[in-house]
Amino acid sequence: MSFGRLTPETILPAVETVGGMRLTGMVLSLPSYINRVYELRALDGTKLIAKFYRPGRWNRDAILDEHRFTKDCADAEIPVVPPLPLLDGSTIGEHDGFLLSLFPKRAGRQLEINDDGDWLRVGALVARTHLAGEKQTAPHRITIDPALSALADVTHLCDAVIPGRSRDLYKGAAMRLIEWSIPLFEHLERIRLHGDCHRGNILDRMDEGLLLIDFDDMAMGPPVQDVWLLLPDRADKARREIELFLQGYERFRRFDRSSLRCIEPLRAMRMIYFLAWCSRQVDDSLFRKHFPDWGSDAFWQKEINDLREQLGFVMDDGNIDG
Repeated sequence: MSFGRLTPETILPAVETVGGMRLTGMVLSLPSYINRVYELRALDGTKLIAKFYRPGRWNRDAILDEHRFTKDCADAEIPVVPPLPLLDGSTIGEHDGFLLSLFPKRAGRQLEINDDGDWLRVGALVARTHLAGEKQTAPHRITIDPALSALADVTHLCDAVIPGRSRDLYKGAAMRLIEWSIPLFEHLERIRLHGDCHRGNILDRMDEGLLLIDFDDMAMGPPVQDVWLLLPDRADKARREIELFLQGYERFRRFDRSSLRCIEPLRAMRMIYFLAWCSRQVDDSLFRKHFPDWGSDAFWQKEINDLREQLGFVMDDGNIDG
């Protein structure tokens, strides 16, 4: 199913039908490779964001897991942007095979972490999000774990994507990573997480504070997943930033510091996850533009070398721990 079928002539009536409001003719396409996202405006001047989900990525139940999480956060007065109720009372509509949701537009500038106070604020925001996250589960989302999500991604890549000799070389490095990492994750808690908690997904609304956005990659997993993407460098070179973040975090919630040993394994698992995700987008019209060398021998050799290099960091006894 192609996103090319989404045009202003189809988007506007689709949103009017599911949302029960009249719109102006404005349709502004916003940057988003995974889904298709548009800024619209109602006749009363209200600015809306319409999100059309990529077919085959998440099913309705998985999207509802995301919506429940953001609602739980909003109910706890955590600054997020939950979806708006639609005309039928749900938060997911459907048009021509596409699932879609509507959100109020919230503006802000991308977070810049410039001083100690910023790290404390971010730590506090993530901790409060995790307090809401631990209240329920997300049964239709992935669980970030080497024996679960990473193994599934490696299996998919080796069975259906990576060719010839490159397959064996990649699998060897990936399985060594998984085997090394499994004991580190065995006793960690699993809660609902943002999953993609980097600085680009936190807006600074100045006097209104921080705003956590884009829960599209939410998952079950260890809380440390929402720490490492914020760091300016590898774990052993970001000890000060980690400590400041945890000072803010632990004002609201306990943090298992032994889980810091999982930062470099999580980085490696994200590398694998990204390749598995890319492999499912090869038919997208924009894919070849962004990844012109996808699938070549040189491409896979680079991925093998990168994974082996990261495996070295994973196995380095000098990594930060609790």
